[in-house]
Amino acid sequence: MFSLNQALSPIFLDIGPITIYWYAIIIVTGVVLGLVLATKESVRLGLKDETFTDLIVWALPIAIVSARLYYVIFEWDRYSDREWWAPFAVWEGGIAIHGALIGSVIFAYYFCKKRGIPFYKLADIAAPSIIIGQAIGRWGNFMNQEAHGGPVSDWAYDTFLQYLPSFIENQMTIDGVLYHPTFLYESVWNLIIFALLIYLRRVNPLRGDIFLTYVMGYSVGRFFIEGMRTDSLYVVGNLRTAQLISIVLIIVSLVLMYLNRKKHWVTVQYNGKKRK
Repeated sequence: MFSLNQALSPIFLDIGPITIYWYAIIIVTGVVLGLVLATKESVRLGLKDETFTDLIVWALPIAIVSARLYYVIFEWDRYSDREWWAPFAVWEGGIAIHGALIGSVIFAYYFCKKRGIPFYKLADIAAPSIIIGQAIGRWGNFMNQEAHGGPVSDWAYDTFLQYLPSFIENQMTIDGVLYHPTFLYESVWNLIIFALLIYLRRVNPLRGDIFLTYVMGYSVGRFFIEGMRTDSLYVVGNLRTAQLISIVLIIVSLVLMYLNRKKHWVTVQYNGKKRK
């Protein structure tokens, strides 16, 4: 029933001792596109054109370190009996997007304090760039044949997955078994959230709403998609870490949206005008 053509190689370029993987190329592409979008919007809203370039120079390595730290903490049993350097071996795989987001948001808050920039202003500008970067980045998982779901049932295949492009079906067929392309589900969901955030810019909501909508929107999709994956981190028993974090982020975002209005913590709209 399933096509068994050869899968795509995860290697983009291999010259002597230098190996460049598609994963890195795709991640960098997402970062560059996000940076261009954020810079253009930040200039339109009155920030200096180097604001996001200065931010990403620090935020990107911090995001990588925090993504690895998050993963190692929740997978400590895997590293506790290994060499001392094993937790630092990022090239062996093992990073988590929630860790990257937590680390980069904390640094962004510090960055805003130092530069005298309202945090919500910068976060609202960055939100569409972050989610489009995530949508693109998931295709790095596709090239590595990772972050997939469980085996596809005959019903699922006959109902909707038979319409998958052949290159996706081939890549998600591992050892003769077709797995759910959860990377694709999340990528498509992230594109939907991206479109929603761009629409919210036009609506000109209360400052902070775009960023908090991103947090909630991504978390909703991640909660359901995470339940399909086979490589999840677990907190206790069958409780998946990403699902727990997603629930917490949804609740926190809703509470902040409420308090921003109820307590008048935020009185400025996205474009900087005072709320009427």
